[in-house]
Amino acid sequence: MKPVSLGIVGCGVIGRKHAAGAAAAEGVELVAVADLNAAAAAAVASEHGVGKVHPGGRELLADPDVEAVVLALPTSVRLELVLEAFSRGKHVLTEKPVGMNAAEVEQMIAARGELVAGCCSARMRLLDSSRAATGFLAGGELGPIRMLRCRGVIPARPRPEKLPPPWRLKRELNGGGILANWGCYDLDYILGLTGWQLAPRTVLARTWTIPERLRSHVVEGSDAETYAAALILCAGGEVIQFERGEYAALPKDGAWQVLGEHGSLSLNMVPWDGQGTLLVRADPEKGAVEEQVCEVEDDYSKVDRRLIEDFGAAVRAGRAPLTSLENALVVQKITDAIYASTESGRAVDVD
Repeated sequence: MKPVSLGIVGCGVIGRKHAAGAAAAEGVELVAVADLNAAAAAAVASEHGVGKVHPGGRELLADPDVEAVVLALPTSVRLELVLEAFSRGKHVLTEKPVGMNAAEVEQMIAARGELVAGCCSARMRLLDSSRAATGFLAGGELGPIRMLRCRGVIPARPRPEKLPPPWRLKRELNGGGILANWGCYDLDYILGLTGWQLAPRTVLARTWTIPERLRSHVVEGSDAETYAAALILCAGGEVIQFERGEYAALPKDGAWQVLGEHGSLSLNMVPWDGQGTLLVRADPEKGAVEEQVCEVEDDYSKVDRRLIEDFGAAVRAGRAPLTSLENALVVQKITDAIYASTESGRAVDVD
């Protein structure tokens, strides 16, 4: 089958990863790149033998040789390009978070038509451990799901010589802070593990900005959250306990758990948090019995290639990518509800 001709808009850190993934992927041919920074675009093109370099996203989208695009640029400027890509008949894989808010994602879905579109928040579910855990959970051995837990904490580090880019903690540029940047991975992971069968309904949450004594660690004007905690009630009675933070006066922690009526599964979303998945069964005679399952050696370097391969295969098959826009909308609606609950001080229904 003919490879999908791919263009990448944005040749920064993430764009370069996409380019490397596309160069290694089967079923995809990287034919064009674009960036307002001409030197950055030229460097990516030279490294991967790309024949076309465009000065901006609109020029790349007008290229008839480009069949599908990856949008690897800040959230605040992505919607317009997504809509233009659809208007020109291009399939779209957009970086995460999928949008500034749920309304933007709904616009994307309305404009997509029969084209293929998805979000890169699927990354962590392309790891071997996630694939194995998803298959295990699909077997139903845990029984009906009762609770899912997600906790990812990054401790405060010494003041960096180079401050993080402004978009990292400015709501007007990225839609939010750590919740938008990493929370979308967490929620995509938890919901994806369970086959997107959960229906979140109510959120009670709180977010906090960076501690005052660490203000010198970020650019001036940073107003987005560095810590978020939420209790999410689902229509089927399931509960999601969610916590994600950075710049925290806490030790590093990463823990994801799925608790069912008959057992639980404890695992790590990211490979640098350790290997192995722990199954605990409720035995009538012995009580809680522990067993290591899904023991795989994760290799994060494979993720970029797999992300592009999944997108390319989805385009050729006319199916949704691993995380569709509809899936990403669920994540965005939870995110919006967390912000709304923080502002109101009350529980908020997920629209």
